[in-house]
Amino acid sequence: MSQTNWNVLTQPFLEVSPVGWVSLPGLLACLTRDEIDSFPALRPHQAPAWHMFLVQLAALALHRAGTSQLPQAGPEWAQALRGLTPDFPGDEPWCLVVDDRNLPAFLQPPVPAGLTLKTEVSTPDSLDLLITSRNHDLKQEVARQAEAQDWVFALVSLQTCANFGGNKNYWVARVNGAYSSRTMFGLAPMSQENYRITMPRLGSWFRRDVAVLLATREEEWNAQKFRGYPANRGLALTWVAPWEEGEQLTLDHLDLWFIEVCRRVRLRMYEGRLLGQSGNSIKMRIMAKDLHGDVGDPWAPVYVSEVKSFSLAERRFDYRVLIDILFSGDFKMPLLAQISKIESHQATMLLVAEAISSGKNTTSGFKSRILPIGGRISRALTLGPKRKELHELAKAQVEEIEKFDEALRDALALAASGGQRDKIRRHYSKTNSASACLDRAADEIFFDHLWRRYEAQEEGGEALKREAERFTGNLNAHATAIFNASLPGIPCPSLYRPRAEARARSKFRSMIRFAFPELFASRTTEGDNDALA
Repeated sequence: MSQTNWNVLTQPFLEVSPVGWVSLPGLLACLTRDEIDSFPALRPHQAPAWHMFLVQLAALALHRAGTSQLPQAGPEWAQALRGLTPDFPGDEPWCLVVDDRNLPAFLQPPVPAGLTLKTEVSTPDSLDLLITSRNHDLKQEVARQAEAQDWVFALVSLQTCANFGGNKNYWVARVNGAYSSRTMFGLAPMSQENYRITMPRLGSWFRRDVAVLLATREEEWNAQKFRGYPANRGLALTWVAPWEEGEQLTLDHLDLWFIEVCRRVRLRMYEGRLLGQSGNSIKMRIMAKDLHGDVGDPWAPVYVSEVKSFSLAERRFDYRVLIDILFSGDFKMPLLAQISKIESHQATMLLVAEAISSGKNTTSGFKSRILPIGGRISRALTLGPKRKELHELAKAQVEEIEKFDEALRDALALAASGGQRDKIRRHYSKTNSASACLDRAADEIFFDHLWRRYEAQEEGGEALKREAERFTGNLNAHATAIFNASLPGIPCPSLYRPRAEARARSKFRSMIRFAFPELFASRTTEGDNDALA
């Protein structure tokens, strides 16, 4: 293969910081040695797909090689990766450009005879999965000077995470429907040296996920074999298989950890530049539409009653969404979001929840939430009774937030009405901005207080009461600050403003006093009431 074929196994065109430029095997070796701080060219929304791809690829290669030891050197990784493509001594499945379209290329399936890829793709960002409703959300087709690695990241993002892309452009098997997005929901090791760092180390996270997959392979296969997955030698890299028009792969021919390609794409060199071409298909590549994403994805929460994978839709990973997934019992937690038998149950972990918020033919942006979780808490998430306890505590905190929100809403609406108490409901819409501010403030403190509340249960009722009062005191401080900042901007006839503001302050204070009398019992209570005066 020539230099212009861009062989990911041999050519160092992937940039990692602080190491420099490496090949794919070199990158895996650097991750194993935990030498990587970042991928400078990787766009934020591509990061989940890239992590999941690397973990699946490494686990597949090591399982096929019959070892659970992660190699420390690039050549050993290269040998393991080639073990996934023994029928291609020319490394075609690992090259970005392969002129013979009867052969696979990297994340690019063979093109059947007589089929033309009609859509020209001039930049990798126009190939990527992110659909923007307005070009100013994230500028499209700006990567005119793209490097080979930009095409790699775009291919991984599209082929392993895409949802519906228009007529005959189908979605991946691991999402629950056409307009859903693939979710990464898992645990990552937290730095043991510096607990202020709440971003996972890429290498330790990679090693942890690969090790857990390998250690649980047999039991996970037993849990998923009703889907038809073969115990061994299933197709791992779906892009190496021929894709005749109308032909679909079935789960009984795929490895449990298969890496998917869902679109017909090919790259080529033209006047020294990489360019792409894409085409459609009359059916999904994998026959799994009726499974709604419940195919054993180790990062995907699954609805227990509806038996479909979680979809973020047009939301974010706020406390309501996380409560639902973590505590309600309505979801089966994904494998990599659980503490495994090979891990310490005492270590603090990071819960990483990431997905693209998507709707019909649009996206609402990339959503990410990283949440530190103590060892006892992460262990409790796998135990039914403890999970239920956390859910009850979380619901109590939600109810407390709602009471502050009601006080804020009614008081500001009263001001908007000019102080006319019988006309409050007409003006609720004028309080939406203040309610949103309170919700964001509550979201920032919600889980820190929840973990402390859970820990306080063991100390007895008084400790639990103190933690509850600490949370409501914090909410009181936030709600009061938002009320004071919002009141001057509430529209109101100037003739009635003095009366309106006086009644609004009284309303706000009385509703909080009624709901939380303990906040007014002592001047030393957290979230001092002086701000209400």
